[in-house]
Amino acid sequence: MLFPGLSSLVIDGVTDTGTVVRVTARSVMALAACPRCGTESRRVHAWHLRHLADLPVAGRSVMVDLRVRRLVCGSAECPQRTFREQIPQLTQRCARRTMRLTSTIGQVAITLAGRAGAALLSRLGIAVSRSTLLRTLMALPLPPDPVPPVLSVDDVALRRGHRYMTMVIDPVTHRRIEVLPDRRAATLAAWLRDRPGIEVVCRDGSAAYAEAIAQGAPEAVQVSDRWHLWHGLGAAVEKIVIAHATCWRREPAARGAATTTAPPTRALGERTRARHAAVHELLGQGVGLLECARRLGWALNTVKRYARAATAEELVRPPRYGTTLVHPYRDHLRRRLTSDPTVPVTQLLAEIRELGYPGSANLLVRYLSQGRAQAERAVPAPRRLVAWIMTRPTDLPDYERVHLDDLLASCPHLTALVEHVRDFAGLLIARRGSQVKTWMNEVESSDLPALHAFVRGLRKDLPAVIAGLTLPYSNGPIEGANTKVKLLKRQMYGRAGFALLRQRILLS
Repeated sequence: MLFPGLSSLVIDGVTDTGTVVRVTARSVMALAACPRCGTESRRVHAWHLRHLADLPVAGRSVMVDLRVRRLVCGSAECPQRTFREQIPQLTQRCARRTMRLTSTIGQVAITLAGRAGAALLSRLGIAVSRSTLLRTLMALPLPPDPVPPVLSVDDVALRRGHRYMTMVIDPVTHRRIEVLPDRRAATLAAWLRDRPGIEVVCRDGSAAYAEAIAQGAPEAVQVSDRWHLWHGLGAAVEKIVIAHATCWRREPAARGAATTTAPPTRALGERTRARHAAVHELLGQGVGLLECARRLGWALNTVKRYARAATAEELVRPPRYGTTLVHPYRDHLRRRLTSDPTVPVTQLLAEIRELGYPGSANLLVRYLSQGRAQAERAVPAPRRLVAWIMTRPTDLPDYERVHLDDLLASCPHLTALVEHVRDFAGLLIARRGSQVKTWMNEVESSDLPALHAFVRGLRKDLPAVIAGLTLPYSNGPIEGANTKVKLLKRQMYGRAGFALLRQRILLS
């Protein structure tokens, strides 16, 4: 009962020394097979005493003093003249631990790695160093499972922005298949080429992975991940929302001011327009982008951003107002301004301070000058409006859905945009990939340049897009595996090499 792993032995005695329990045992096997030729033998050449550490009992270490035989091989042709017998499921050649203790150490090493694993095992009565723990982990055999016909590939950062590796999993069973040391197309292509029979490969929009799959598994169907398609559509929607902000973001007139926008925002808009005019003036003279950046003293990417915009209004972002200390008293201010538009700010300040306002007078003046107290609703930030557009209408609260409808009514471009987004969502949910060409043609007939760029990207990878909107496979499982890999990586504080990380990923 205390030593179930020693049931194949004859236990001659048990000694309790306080911290260590010593078990004296001997083998009773009649025959043992030669490790070189497999010939069974019972001819004893000598006896040996092995000292093996076993799983602890009641928090105390267990040491097994095992008496085993050295046998003579019965085959005259075998170069192995003598050999030491091994107890099945208990001993290994040259090992100083039982197989079940080694297995326990290996499982702890997979989960906790070095120092943390050694600390846990010491509390359980197993004294091993962190180096021994890692050596045991690296000696564990990898599962010999065959490569499935459906794969999912993605990159994982070893050091973000510097080094990446490629992970391959089974998207059906979520089993890790392989971890490659980089994300180059040649590496993945060579790995795929050595494993025929792959039918489907899921990936993101990476051109390198697309090229690798085409070279290494040309007959496999490439599946573009649906989440990445939806994410790319969201980025295009955000550009359109910002470009048409002058339509849907109609600020109420500020008190006593002739403009509808706060002074900092107006100054920023004037600077954007001046920069846009400067860039396009140089481009009209035949100056290249690099020379424009040199003359203006700006970064090349900044010049490209202004050059891509047909008008300056596409670059003028609406102001983003956050919640302030004045916001809880907005309804009171709105009622007072509606009943008496000429009420002094000092009186409003005194009234809301009686209601508990803890802020300053400058904060109140800025809030009123921005016209935020006079609006029926708080105008949403561009990203909030994008989130409303990208959400299923039935999932929006009633007040957000009504607010969205009011904003869309002021801009026909956004109305068309919402129709295209909801049509694409229907294709994605219902897996109607065969209709994506019709959707792209409808988008190209509308006046939405940012959405045209998204469609051009889809056309470059059209077979994979159609497969992604038709087949049930996606990169969702590998994204979850990437999150678990980040946990393993952070446990080792970036001090471990690729070989150790690969071993933990494939065994975890």
